Amino acid sequence: MGGVTPDSTLETVFRMESARIVATAARIVRDVGIAEEIAQDALVAALEQWPLTGVPERPGAWLTATAKHRAVDLVRRRETYARKLAEVGRTLTEEAYDPEPPGPGDIDDDVLRLIFTACHPVLSAEARAALTLRLVGGLRTDEIARAFLVPEATLAARITRAKRTLAKAGVAFEVPYGEDRAARLGSVLEVIYLIFNEGYAATTGDDLLRPGLCEDALRLARTLAALAPREGEAQGLAALLELQSSRTAARTGPDGQPVLLAAQDRRRWNRLLVLRGFAALERAGDGRTYGPYALQAAIAACHARAPSYDETDWATIAALYGRLGVLAPSPVVELNRAVAVSMAEGPEAALPLVDALSAAPGLAGYHLLPSVRGDLLARLGREAEARAEFERATALTRNEGERALLRAKARALGGA
Repeated sequence: MGGVTPDSTLETVFRMESARIVATAARIVRDVGIAEEIAQDALVAALEQWPLTGVPERPGAWLTATAKHRAVDLVRRRETYARKLAEVGRTLTEEAYDPEPPGPGDIDDDVLRLIFTACHPVLSAEARAALTLRLVGGLRTDEIARAFLVPEATLAARITRAKRTLAKAGVAFEVPYGEDRAARLGSVLEVIYLIFNEGYAATTGDDLLRPGLCEDALRLARTLAALAPREGEAQGLAALLELQSSRTAARTGPDGQPVLLAAQDRRRWNRLLVLRGFAALERAGDGRTYGPYALQAAIAACHARAPSYDETDWATIAALYGRLGVLAPSPVVELNRAVAVSMAEGPEAALPLVDALSAAPGLAGYHLLPSVRGDLLARLGREAEARAEFERATALTRNEGERALLRAKARALGGA
């Protein structure tokens, strides 16, 4: 690989292959914390050897085989070597690297096990997200800390506790089946969805978007959809993230300020991602039996099919939100349904729905509630009331981009 420096190649390869390397080691040692340490050992070995020997023809395979070799050595040094060796099989190779790339039934299965392990319900949602980005996403601790706006030391401690919790609970490195699988799949999808949402609409900070988080979540969703092709909700989540990601370029203007859906230039929507989203939604199964993620994807698909904002099938979107509210009751879902109703039937039909949510505990302090109410009041010509709602929403949001947009709305109605 002439002309490519070992250091520049290694960082790229390790980020791309880290999930497979950790998963391969975890299959042998049955401990994700130890497996990550082994993967790091393989990285150190590459840093030591590649400058002398050059970058291997297949660097990912080299790293994986090195980690496998060290994992086998660790098992052999344990007192229970004979039993452990029987568990992992007697055919583990100790070659420098495999002569052929691993097939989909080998490493990919290990990655799926790693995803389910990192997202085990025994961990908190925050710990699952951090551990998944670390083990499966290949992000460094400082990168994850910046993404979630917490000190690096806090994030590192969170990841360390998560690994210890998994080890103490004796969580098996496996893909569960039956009822256990259904319960664990929900946890996996929830974490990927959480990661994407934080990147798609940052809760705090100066930027509306954090593209890196969105990209990592989309990659995880694609991986899970490919490895679990018969899981409708895995396909539904992949469809949702593809369709949401398709709008990224149009969601902010040249100055970095947010551009609302109604004003977005749909020519800037990524048509390849739209088509990928449509295809994943087809794989999600019969529309009559969609789960929550597939229903959200179907809503996003309605937006993607519409030539313009005004030509959107708002009645269908309102109906889909109604179905979503039955499967996954949430005041946020009801607020979104109210927006769709306002577009399908007029603001006068939606305002009572929004007013009914004012006492919902889940929306206390949620800036979009007064923001939506302000939009409805403005459309009804009640400008003073609308301005007050936009000012209240401005005080509630922690995102600078959204704050600037809400201030502009208030000013347009005569506010300061």
